[in-house]
Amino acid sequence: MTISVETLFLSPDATGTLQAQIQQMIAQGILSGRFAKGEKLPSSRKLAQHLGISRITVTLAYTELQANDYLSARDRSGFFVSQSAPEPPRFAATPVGEDKIDWSRALGRRFTGGATPEKPQNWSTYRYPFVYGQTDPKLFDHANWRQCALRALGRHDFHALTTDYYDQDDPKLLEFIARHTLPRRGILAEPDEILVTMGAQNALWMTAQVLLTQRRTAVVEDPCYHALRDILEPSRCHLVAVPVDADGLPPDALPDQADVIFTTPSHQCPTNATMPMARRRALLDKAREMDALIVEDDYEFEMSFLGAPSPALKSLDRDGRVIYVGSFSKSIFPGLRLGYLVGPRAFIREVRALRASVLRHPPGLMQRTAAYFLSLGHYDSLIRRMSTVYANRRAVMEQAASDLGLTVAGRGLHGGSSIWMRAPEGADMEALGRRLAAFGVLIEPGAPFFHGANPPRNFYRLAYSSIPQERIPEGLAILARELEAAPSGATPDAH
Repeated sequence: MTISVETLFLSPDATGTLQAQIQQMIAQGILSGRFAKGEKLPSSRKLAQHLGISRITVTLAYTELQANDYLSARDRSGFFVSQSAPEPPRFAATPVGEDKIDWSRALGRRFTGGATPEKPQNWSTYRYPFVYGQTDPKLFDHANWRQCALRALGRHDFHALTTDYYDQDDPKLLEFIARHTLPRRGILAEPDEILVTMGAQNALWMTAQVLLTQRRTAVVEDPCYHALRDILEPSRCHLVAVPVDADGLPPDALPDQADVIFTTPSHQCPTNATMPMARRRALLDKAREMDALIVEDDYEFEMSFLGAPSPALKSLDRDGRVIYVGSFSKSIFPGLRLGYLVGPRAFIREVRALRASVLRHPPGLMQRTAAYFLSLGHYDSLIRRMSTVYANRRAVMEQAASDLGLTVAGRGLHGGSSIWMRAPEGADMEALGRRLAAFGVLIEPGAPFFHGANPPRNFYRLAYSSIPQERIPEGLAILARELEAAPSGATPDAH
């Protein structure tokens, strides 16, 4: 029996080369049981005509499938599903039954219902994506990253690629962090005081797991990184939100007693405030007085294109009470998911044990690829290129906002990749954001950053990391137009 050519088609969402797509299409047909052993494949000419592609592409795909024993060839007869092709899984269909579990009682903890907003996965299809934390493909160094990945896949790095580090990390990556990254923040640390994480968010989660209990008190900034609050609330600790001002977290406003203080002193999230040196010292003094620990999230220090960033809070710490969180995901690309924790050995030892029980360690291939990208100078070149572009985009955004009468509520003293904005009282930026999306404009509403049941709804964040410079004025003009058209003190779009 010959497999009908009409049943073969390439998915419009498929990725990879045409040859790879054909191989995957046929292999999936065999593994799913649609194509039986001994069945004949359409001729390469016929399939090529049906798919509208080159015949040689189909022939190469068939040949590769033959080499992998999915297909067999018979002289002058064509290609057939091999008799030794992988067997499709055999299992009896399970009838769909009624879910009789009372999940309101069965769940010991809940992790849904947090404030973290859903971000559209198709953000790059919008003409004016003022979205935070995404990568501009025109800025990323594809060629050198690919070369570093190929090098990491080589025989020389076979051990780094395949080994189970258990609770350890790639020594090359640790060495770069210790000898290059941290000294730029005024921090000196040994490899056993550093732990590689799956991004900064994973670092914050593990820190909370190790440091907090139901009897301990955690302090967060208000507003703050919404995912941090989502991390802390399930820990059932006592949570105190302290409003920030133009200089960040005010030590005088801290509660009389706290166990862990989470802060973003160099680039407050989301207001972009930079904590002055005097306040940093006052915060350390206050923490010492309470015998509290400080978790410093230094998530965007690399984006300091307006001047050298202030020394990290940890560089001023003489008691070992500051735990430092850093990340490469913001500066290289978010999908990399590589960050790091720096802290006293006793703390790192416990977090290392926790990580080993949850995910062992970040993949060795990604660690070694990143280590090469960093150590060969490609990372510094990328940062310089991004800094130049970001500086230009920021200048254009600030000028356009001023021309259009939009109010800037906070801008980074040293740079960054976004500007914190404030709309008139009564504006609902979440509702307006839904309305703007119809015009191709994506913004980030500010309400999720605030603590409490009734957060202010007239704040929003505009990022310039992913939008071309020439589109910024036009996108802001649409925003200003829709903001002005919204009824004062009313919701622009309640649907």
